Amino acid sequence: MPVNLALATKLPRVGTTIFTTMSQLAAEHSAVNLGQGFPDFDVPPFLVEALAQAMREGHNQYAPMAGVPALREAIAEKAAGLYGARVDAGSDITVTSGATEAIFCAVHAAVRAGDEVIVLDPCYDSYEPAIDLAGARAVHVPLVEPDFHVDWQRVCEAITPRTRMLIVNSPNNPTGAVFSAADLDALAAILRETRVLLLSDEVYEHIVFDGAVHQSVLRHPELAARSFVVSSFGKTYHCTGWKLGHCIAPPALSAEFRKVHQYVTFCSFNPAQHALARMMREHPEHHLELPAFYQDKRDRFRALLADTPFRPLPVAGTYFQLADYSAISDLDDLAFCRWLTVEKGVTAIPLSPFLAEPPPGQRLVRFCFAKSDATQQAAAERLRTL
Repeated sequence: MPVNLALATKLPRVGTTIFTTMSQLAAEHSAVNLGQGFPDFDVPPFLVEALAQAMREGHNQYAPMAGVPALREAIAEKAAGLYGARVDAGSDITVTSGATEAIFCAVHAAVRAGDEVIVLDPCYDSYEPAIDLAGARAVHVPLVEPDFHVDWQRVCEAITPRTRMLIVNSPNNPTGAVFSAADLDALAAILRETRVLLLSDEVYEHIVFDGAVHQSVLRHPELAARSFVVSSFGKTYHCTGWKLGHCIAPPALSAEFRKVHQYVTFCSFNPAQHALARMMREHPEHHLELPAFYQDKRDRFRALLADTPFRPLPVAGTYFQLADYSAISDLDDLAFCRWLTVEKGVTAIPLSPFLAEPPPGQRLVRFCFAKSDATQQAAAERLRTL
């Protein structure tokens, strides 16, 4: 008799991610892909040359498990300069294979079976699978429309004796909302008398607009003392395919984080770590000028959308633009994005995969404006035909 080798899935609600699905559909129909969040312009030339030089110099074997010391030191210096944070490069910083790995490792370092983890909807789609695989339960607290701010009273009411972690994301993917200093104070007040740890997803830390500054939890010592703070080199340096990120956490949290990290990837792309250390030290103007760089792209894309039936929502950070398509179609957002790709040749991402319970009648999609002027223009010409 044949043996039944079928697996009982650990992730019954998970299939192929919406980003992969829509990018495949875009390729099949030669659509302008404004869906998946990746730039279509070049990595800084200095960084490319620094990577090649690192490989020529022989940095092609395993990196130290926690990350190349020069890169961790550069990260610590940046955290001090931008956020006034005192971070120890040796004990507090771990380089990871992308921010998604860092999120996974933080959850699995801290969360146990039966725990609860609060997430704020809409939220990035990797959070809940990591929570599920830890045997814990995600508790969804919706952000407040139309500006997607946090109702901190609702967050407070969601905390129970089982709550082990709260995941926050500012600047927020997919909404573009950002925290204020008052948000950090409210968050600290809520957590002060609890055992709840904080996972702060800050991968878009350098993409904040209109003169605002990024309110990292590293600015707030009380929050930093209980936080895993996750960042992404790919978002900052236009090299998402390099899959490098990092996590900053106090020594006790970092020690547990590294126990997981060493058995997930052990270490990350060695020559790129050396290249990024040089880039951060020799060209800090890159991350300092990134807000203006992406604000120009945001403003240009919003101006192009003005000639279409889409209604763009405000964007305070990230390189994503939410847009209301109510004037175009009554289709649900997934069906609309498929139609837009197949029939009109432009790909967006539906908002519903970021939500546990999408509001009835919501008609919002997410466009990525981290694209060249030519790509933005090509998409706009097709959208004007709607």
